Amino acid sequence: MPPKFDPNEVKFIYLRAVGGEVGASSALAPKIGPLGLSPKKVGEDIAKATTKFKGIKVTVQLRIQNRQAQASVVPSASSLVITALKEPPRDRKKEKNVKHSGNIQLEEIWEIARTMREKSFGKNLASVAKEVLGTAQSVGCRVAGKNPHAIIEAIDAGEIDVPEN
Repeated sequence: MPPKFDPNEVKFIYLRAVGGEVGASSALAPKIGPLGLSPKKVGEDIAKATTKFKGIKVTVQLRIQNRQAQASVVPSASSLVITALKEPPRDRKKEKNVKHSGNIQLEEIWEIARTMREKSFGKNLASVAKEVLGTAQSVGCRVAGKNPHAIIEAIDAGEIDVPEN
C-alpha cells in the first residue's frame, strides 16, 4: 500500500526544458504522474515561466505541494550569457549548432555574476565573474570586444577592478 498523502509535504523536481515551449507531455509523465499532476498542465506552466528564455535550454524547478506545481527557472551561467547577447530567438528545428559570436559589456558580466553568486562556490564577486567569463568563452562570444580569457588574466593581474558586490 502506498504511503498516506501529506498535503504539507513539499517536493522539488528539476528538469531541463526549452524556454517558451511546451515540452512533450510523454517526457513529463513519468516524473510527475505518480504525484497526481497533469503533465499537460505542468508543461503549460513551464512554458509560461520560461518565456524570458525563449529558444534556450534552461533548468526548471518544479515546487510541488498539495498537488499544485509552481514552475520557476533556475538560471545557469550559459543561459544568462546567451540571453545577454540579445540574439533573436531561433527555430530549433531549422537552425542547428548556432555560433554565438556577439559581444557582451563588462557591466552585464558583473550582473550575471551577482545573479549566480549564491549558486557558485566562489568566495568573492571576482571569482564568480571569472567563472562567468569562462562560460562566455565556451559559448564563443566576446566580452568588451576582447577574448574572455584575456579579461580573466587582466582580473588576475589587477588591471581590471571588480566591484565589491
